[in-house]
Amino acid sequence: MAERSTAAVDVADNSGDEPLAATAAKATADGVDTQNARLSTDEPATEPDGERRTAAGTATPDLHSGHKLARRYRLEECVTRLDGFSSWRAVDEKLRRAVGVHLLPADHPRARSVLAAARSSALLGDPRFVQVLDAVEENDLVYVVHEWLPDATELTALLAAGPLEPHEAYQLVSQVSQAMAAAHREGLAHLRLTPGAILRTSTGQYRIRGLAVNAALRGITSDSPQRTDTEAIGALLYAALTQRWPYENDAYGLSGLPKGVGLLPPDQVRAGVHRGLGELAMRALANDGATASRQEPACTTPEELAKAVAAMPRIRPPEPAFTAPPEYQHTTYQQGTYQQGPYGRPNPRPGTPAAPIVAPPPPLQSRTGRVLKWGVGALLIAALGLGSWQLADTLLNKSNQNPGTSQNQPPSNNGNELPKKIEAKPLPISRATVFGREPIKPEAAGKAVDGDPESGWITLKFIGHANFGNLPAYEDGSGIVVDLGSVKNVTGLEVEFNGSGHTAELRAAGPDAGARPTSVSGFPQQISKPGTAERRLKSTLDTPVKTRYVLIHITELPRTEDGYRGGVLDVKVLGADL
Repeated sequence: MAERSTAAVDVADNSGDEPLAATAAKATADGVDTQNARLSTDEPATEPDGERRTAAGTATPDLHSGHKLARRYRLEECVTRLDGFSSWRAVDEKLRRAVGVHLLPADHPRARSVLAAARSSALLGDPRFVQVLDAVEENDLVYVVHEWLPDATELTALLAAGPLEPHEAYQLVSQVSQAMAAAHREGLAHLRLTPGAILRTSTGQYRIRGLAVNAALRGITSDSPQRTDTEAIGALLYAALTQRWPYENDAYGLSGLPKGVGLLPPDQVRAGVHRGLGELAMRALANDGATASRQEPACTTPEELAKAVAAMPRIRPPEPAFTAPPEYQHTTYQQGTYQQGPYGRPNPRPGTPAAPIVAPPPPLQSRTGRVLKWGVGALLIAALGLGSWQLADTLLNKSNQNPGTSQNQPPSNNGNELPKKIEAKPLPISRATVFGREPIKPEAAGKAVDGDPESGWITLKFIGHANFGNLPAYEDGSGIVVDLGSVKNVTGLEVEFNGSGHTAELRAAGPDAGARPTSVSGFPQQISKPGTAERRLKSTLDTPVKTRYVLIHITELPRTEDGYRGGVLDVKVLGADL
């Protein structure tokens, strides 16, 4: 079942539907009437958030919590039921993780386009988007399985608490515009970029969900998908700066602009808005780039918007606020009838004569004190003399040793046998996991240690930078952690990558590491220094290290034709038992 499901994602749709580029070109824009989008039929339905959707005649599948798909995905909670499809939070019982599932009947008029959009989105493999894990038609049902990020927060919830700080708004528009520019280069459009489609992870990274799929589910299309996505990003930035939706209608829990006044610049809606970000939002929205202070060309594509963001001066995060310590509170005794004197001593009541202060005698000035002082000094002198005598005696004994003893004779090692050289052999590997704060394809980690060089752990494709796209979630890099099951004497490693050009190093955890370390500092023993590796990396140690966990640490990926991608095909650990 697992092989069939994986193939459902990795192969292109050959069922006669249009290819992804054509589907994405039609695929979807934000359904708000003022934005550049149109619906695929003439019978729209209106949702509570003010968006219009294509009406579908097929009923939503009647499923319930506990239902299993492919004997693997157990439905837990229905989060959306709309227009002939439903969305669920589910559990992947094979990998024991939460996932999201979109369900619709196989005879739904949009079932084929949803499958095509999901499969094409899965092939993008960009970690800035919530990944599609499976797309299957089975038993009169079509379902799409995607990542579920339990630690992430929707932008809708962030905006409900207030506008974002300038640095956070800058990160939002920078990351989202770069991600959408990369998607459009591959022929993919989102066309439904709303606050509910943007997630902020606990590491500060913004991720986009529903690329092409959300639009296909609702039947939304656009004649100019790049302009539509760019305007949607501008609306998100406008909302982040002002906590207002930049159109007359209220939407996504945000109040719209006053009716009849048009699109107001952000600094006229809320005081203190960052000037550069406000002008950028106006350039991305549908106003031809005109602002009250300057005339700039409009940004009509995500690529142009990303370049405009990069040209701005970098906005630094706010300095942490210093909290002054609380004022010292007097105790009840100190607040009583006695006034506080110097160093906590109470002053006498008014009218009471002050008691004379008697100075204490100097220490050790009495007769007994002088005797004690001389006694301690004598003991110190005696101890120093005894120590000097013992040191001299030891040196004389060494010089009087037998002169016929050969100086080239090896030491006796206190009567014990000399340590034997460890005979290295391949060590059995208990399991392998993926290293990093957000592990890349953790389900494929075992392929790196299965002894088959034809299979392996392959990373996602990253755009723009070799260090995993310069994304905050991968600032420590990635790689494979090998678990030997117990502490062993490790004398060497042999690693086969899927190509040359990886910047990598080999490290080992300390022998007292009880659990698998989660950071680079948890692997203090260095087996090989960082450097650019060939396809095969081999390292042999003169002195074995004692460890249970070994890390193949990758910090930069080799360049491919369309980005950066790497991987580990095989790992062998050499050594011996303790």
